[in-house]
Amino acid sequence: MTEEARWAKRQRAFGQRVAELRHERGLSQEALADAAGIHRTYVGQLEGGRRNVALRNLYRLADALDVSICDLVG
Repeated sequence: MTEEARWAKRQRAFGQRVAELRHERGLSQEALADAAGIHRTYVGQLEGGRRNVALRNLYRLADALDVSICDLVG
């Protein structure tokens, strides 16, 4: 597997984890985005594995979901 393929797989896994935690908390993408102070389309792109998360936004998402960063990235 190429480095690019491994990275794409990790991005998809991260996005799936964000979506899973968001669903567990009964949040819409818009509600999570509002709580994290980021744009809703960014959340959608993350969950779809189409966007790389910035470190600042990683912390914002973890705080909004009330989890540790380790819980997000596993």
